[in-house]
Amino acid sequence: MYELFKDLGAWLVSGEQWTGPDGIGHRLVEHLQYSLLATLIAAVIALPVGLLIGHTGRGAFVAINLSSFGRALPTVGLVVLVFLASGLSMWPVYIALVALAVPSIVTNTYAGMTAVDPEVRDAARGQGMRAHQVLLQVELPLALPLIMTGLRLALIQVVATATIAAYVSFGGLGRYVFDGLAQRDLVQVLGGAVLVAVVAVVLDLALSGLQRALFSHRPAKQA
Repeated sequence: MYELFKDLGAWLVSGEQWTGPDGIGHRLVEHLQYSLLATLIAAVIALPVGLLIGHTGRGAFVAINLSSFGRALPTVGLVVLVFLASGLSMWPVYIALVALAVPSIVTNTYAGMTAVDPEVRDAARGQGMRAHQVLLQVELPLALPLIMTGLRLALIQVVATATIAAYVSFGGLGRYVFDGLAQRDLVQVLGGAVLVAVVAVVLDLALSGLQRALFSHRPAKQA
């Protein structure tokens, strides 16, 4: 075991391992590209849905159950299915990652909207605000902490799952996992897994810090 971790450390700090098209630097950029783009697409889809059902109270049952269904989808199976239908492209990977990210964003956005005090909504309407003004100027700012939590959870899930890009012969840090398994190179497999875990933890800490910085000025709710 000691020798394994020693070899893993040597693999991670090797200068040659960080350079070139197969190097860690390049694979890291690919992994972040897949993850960030998939999360952005999911946010474009899920945020309006969560805001709409939270604002109107309509369609909540359908939206939440569809989100639960999205969580239950087997990611690799979805990749293979879309791959067979569309051929060799990144579409299977993006579709699977977006399907994984949407539920967290929808449910947290909906939860944030429903957590807004009804009296605040009524006060805004009493001041003559239209429905879209109440949504954008009152409900959305108050729901932002939970919305950001949903985005953070979605991104971390996507980062951890983006290794599937290598399953259909694309790049990212999953390349080390799948290539290592094919070559029976345990050091490479562990190296890829460690890198994915480190990226996920670093992003989570960074987004958590940003979230605290943005909302630390808000007064705590009184019991």
